[in-house]
Amino acid sequence: MTHADDSSLVDIHSHLVPNVDDGARDVRAVIAGVARMKALGIRRIVTTPHLQGSLTHEPSKLKTRLGAVTEAFDEAAGALSERHPDVEYLRGHEVLVDVPEPDLSDPRVRMAGTSFVLLEWPRLSIPPGTDRVLRRIRDQGYRPIVAHPERYAGIADRDDVARLWKDSGAYLQVNYGSLSGRYGKHAREYAFWLLEEGLADYMASDFHGHASLSIYRAEAAELLEQREAFAALDLLGRTNPARLLDDVEPLPVPALPDEPLLGRIKGMIGRRRRTHEDRSR
Repeated sequence: MTHADDSSLVDIHSHLVPNVDDGARDVRAVIAGVARMKALGIRRIVTTPHLQGSLTHEPSKLKTRLGAVTEAFDEAAGALSERHPDVEYLRGHEVLVDVPEPDLSDPRVRMAGTSFVLLEWPRLSIPPGTDRVLRRIRDQGYRPIVAHPERYAGIADRDDVARLWKDSGAYLQVNYGSLSGRYGKHAREYAFWLLEEGLADYMASDFHGHASLSIYRAEAAELLEQREAFAALDLLGRTNPARLLDDVEPLPVPALPDEPLLGRIKGMIGRRRRTHEDRSR
C-alpha cells in the first residue's frame, strides 16, 4: 500500500476492522467508510477496534482475540490496497480499562505499534483512581490517550478530572461529533470547554462505519473556523496525529479563542430554532 501524503488529515480513532466489534460489518462497509474519510481529506487512518483490558491477562483468550482482529484487518487492508492505494490503513485498539493494570506489551494493542495506547473507562463512567492507573501506564513507558473524555457521565461537574488526567501524563482525544451535538448537550459543552482550556490534544472521528461522518466532521471544522481556531484545528486533526505515527509527543494546542459576538448571537438563534422545532414534532 502506498504511503499517504504526510500533510493529509490523520484519524486515530475509528472502528473499521470488519465484523470484530460494533463498527463496520464487513469489508464492503470498510471500503465505503474509507471512501467517506477520503472525501474529507483523511488519508492516514489508525483504526481501533474494542479490546477488553482484562483479556491482556489471559494469554489464550488474548491470542484468540488478536488473531481474529489480525485476520479481519489483513483482509480489509488487502481490499483497500486495490480500491484506495493512497490511504495508509493502520491498526491499534481502543482498550477498555476494566482492570487496573492492563498488559500493553503486545505492540498490536497499541496505536500502529507505537508507544501510544487509546483507552476508555467502562460504561462511560469514571471509576476511582484513574489518575493512578494512567501514571502506572506512563511509568511503564507507554503514552496513554483517553478517548472522548467529554462523553463521560458527570465529568462536566468534575472539571478537575481532565486536568488530573493530563497531570498524570495522559493525552485527551475529543470526538468531532461532540462539537456538533451528536452525543448530546453536555458532551458538546464539555468538548468546547476542553478546547477553550487548551486541554485537548487530538480530534478524531470515532467512526463506526454507519454514522454521518461527513456532516459531523464538516460541522466541527466550521465551528472552529468561526472562532478563528485555525491553528488548533490543524494541530488536532493533522499535526499531532501525524506525530503519533512517528511515536512523538503531541505539540501543545492553543486555547480556543473567545467566540465572536456575531457567532454567539447566531448560536443562540440556532439553539432557539432547534428547540422550537423539537417542540413542534
